[in-house]
Amino acid sequence: MALQFDLVVVGSGPGGYVAAIRASQLGLKVGVIERESLGGICLNWGCIPTKALLKSAQVFEYLNHAADYGLRAEGVGYDFGAVISRSRGVADGMSKGINFLFKKNKIETVMGTGKVVAPGKVEVTKADGSKETVEAKSIILATGARSRELPTMPVDNKKIIGYRKAMAMEQLPKRLVVVGSGAIGVEFAYFYRTMGSEVTVVEFLPRIVPVEDEEVSRQMEKSFRKIGVNVLTSAEVTKVDTAGEGCKVTIKTAKGEQVIDCDVVLSAVGVTTNLENLGLEELGIKVERGRVLVDDFYQTNVPGIYAIGDIVPGPALAHVASAEGIICVEKIAGHHPEPLNYQNIPGCTYASPEIASVGYTEAEAKAKGYDVLVGKFPFSASGKASAAGAKDGFVKVIFDKKYGEWLGAHMIGMNVTEMIAEVVVARKLETTGMEIIKAVHPHPTMSEAIMEAAAAAYGEVIHL
Repeated sequence: MALQFDLVVVGSGPGGYVAAIRASQLGLKVGVIERESLGGICLNWGCIPTKALLKSAQVFEYLNHAADYGLRAEGVGYDFGAVISRSRGVADGMSKGINFLFKKNKIETVMGTGKVVAPGKVEVTKADGSKETVEAKSIILATGARSRELPTMPVDNKKIIGYRKAMAMEQLPKRLVVVGSGAIGVEFAYFYRTMGSEVTVVEFLPRIVPVEDEEVSRQMEKSFRKIGVNVLTSAEVTKVDTAGEGCKVTIKTAKGEQVIDCDVVLSAVGVTTNLENLGLEELGIKVERGRVLVDDFYQTNVPGIYAIGDIVPGPALAHVASAEGIICVEKIAGHHPEPLNYQNIPGCTYASPEIASVGYTEAEAKAKGYDVLVGKFPFSASGKASAAGAKDGFVKVIFDKKYGEWLGAHMIGMNVTEMIAEVVVARKLETTGMEIIKAVHPHPTMSEAIMEAAAAAYGEVIHL
């Protein structure tokens, strides 16, 4: 007898588990199919454990700079194994939290690998090879993504590693080459450099964190060079020789070819969607460029089958997957949610300094034809940043000159990932630049830099 549900979700990452819980709240009987651990990559091998590692690095950095704060910390060291264990413990705790939420919301978990064999029917292959059929009126695919591999760097998880291995290394590599400078690349570059590794970052494009505003990229490179990270841009890894004790990485640059010796190469060149063996081809579900095509409410071209998260077009971010999951199940339950505005999705990078952004960059806004007002406030002029010893970075805001529409915001500095939400909410409410200037911000805080940057755009800045 097949298990019967109103909704079955394949995958329990931040898209899948959030969709399942919201569906249960709306009165649906929900089952979740998961082949590994509740919480998916984000909770177990991504967002959460990396933040734990980065916190350890940040504390270590503070201890090594205690004298800057008039303090003494002598004989500072670390137990690398304990750092990794703490990170894994944090991840395990979060995964157990999802299990608790599933029980609270009466969501049934079916462990195994799911494949849609017909509309309303999913075949689950268990770890022992046995199979079970699960039936539901609606099916949501939320299978996420994994590290992308380049032909020149086949991952062996010994000398050439992906992000999962990077957060569970047995020992600190003396020399590390990080290929790719998106969020994953720069976060691990910061962590390993702060812990003592010699780190080289190789980026194919002309600047690191290439999706960010150009000024943010320049500041990030400056901050990285200050802590001793070797940054190579407009550079391509053409070969990795792993025959010897370590690796010889051949890199093609504008100045010619160079070879860097290292112990480990971290491939951080993006992700590949998990679409294999889901039954998409057999059912005729449309896929384009490795992403499942869906409508505004995440239904595929096959009625009753939906897809959310990294496997659909849009930013591959945990909070995006969660938002998509909620919209999807509210539509399934007969509610009337509004489609997600992908122009108002914040992006965050948790290295030190942190990066946070939303909306258009200055270049994008101008390319769209806007007459822009741009304001910038450096943290070097912030009292709170000075007191915290974190003067690197700035807040940059972009407004439409005609109507005052907030087109974008780009921040780099301490705690900016906590500050970006103000901009997201303000843009959602169609708040203008002048309204931000007149909204009293608390002093001294890092967040008042947002108000100051807005004031700078309109020629009213006080503290510059």
